[in-house]
Amino acid sequence: MATTTTSTDTSDGPASTTPRSRFGAELRDAVSARTILLVVAVLAVQMGFVLSYIGAFHAPKPHHIPVAVVAPAPVSDAFVAQLNRLPDEPVLARGTPGEQQARALILDRSVEAAIVVDAGGTTDTLLVASAGGVAVSTAAQQIAQAVEAQQHRQLRVVDIRPPDAGDGRGMSSFYLALGWIVGGYLAAAILGMAAGARPANVHRTVIRLGVLALYAVGSGLGGAVIVGPVMNALPGHFGALWLLGSLVVFAAAATTVALQNLMGIIGVGVAVTLFVVLGNPSAGGAYPYSLLPPFWSSIGPWLPPGAATTAVRNTVYFAGHAVAHSVWVLAGYAVVGTVAALVASRGKALVSSAAPQSQA
Repeated sequence: MATTTTSTDTSDGPASTTPRSRFGAELRDAVSARTILLVVAVLAVQMGFVLSYIGAFHAPKPHHIPVAVVAPAPVSDAFVAQLNRLPDEPVLARGTPGEQQARALILDRSVEAAIVVDAGGTTDTLLVASAGGVAVSTAAQQIAQAVEAQQHRQLRVVDIRPPDAGDGRGMSSFYLALGWIVGGYLAAAILGMAAGARPANVHRTVIRLGVLALYAVGSGLGGAVIVGPVMNALPGHFGALWLLGSLVVFAAAATTVALQNLMGIIGVGVAVTLFVVLGNPSAGGAYPYSLLPPFWSSIGPWLPPGAATTAVRNTVYFAGHAVAHSVWVLAGYAVVGTVAALVASRGKALVSSAAPQSQA
């Protein structure tokens, strides 16, 4: 009886896979070219974040702070000229007929401060409204004190519109706007990345925008409740803040949907860059525009965080003066974002439907 010997060749096939080769395969699968590109993009956003915040905040410097001067005509002209000749142009002064007019200019946000000169005495008065920005009021006070000291005069500071007691240093408007912006783009990003929620067609985009509109109304309400009845930080403007918050959230959300539809996951990074990396340091929260470097002071009013901060602050403290530009900017992001999202999804649908025909 013959004996048959069966040998097993283990040099090839799945059985020959070693732990090292399996790790290599997992590494190649995990660290693909696309993954590397995404990590590099995150690194770029991170470095942009550091650069933007440090660039905006590392050396705040007053530039063209609008100031009114109240004094008799000859004195006013000389004082205005003196202020406008200061090194590096920290203020932009102009004459004003009387103290009441100066107060009105401060409260309607035409100027940040006013110097009332006492021609018959040695003590002048600086009018400020620190609710519009403690940092800029402090800067105006320092500049005025230096100028008065050169003339051996005294300065009395009167804050005609300080922040509410629950608002600390007047930062609640900025933090409320920031919370609304973050909620808007995060909600849109989550809907875009959730399973089955990718906007493959116009119908899904409409559904997403509808959901985000409802979310915006709820988010606006929640923010108004927190800063009003709950925390008493910005009391007395509940309805206006609710409406404004709904617009802010939807503007951020609609813009994020449009960016996702146009660029996929990269669109979320672009939204973060727009709203956080560039938008937050230029919003006029920590430092008003007149203390920011030119780049940030130029872009701030045109980005949602800056528009939202200004709209909230001026609604609460300045009877809604100088909010039209901010509201139009936010409405523009909401409308353009909505239209762009629908157009992008429609375009992708047309490309997808045409692909099989071109292949045929």
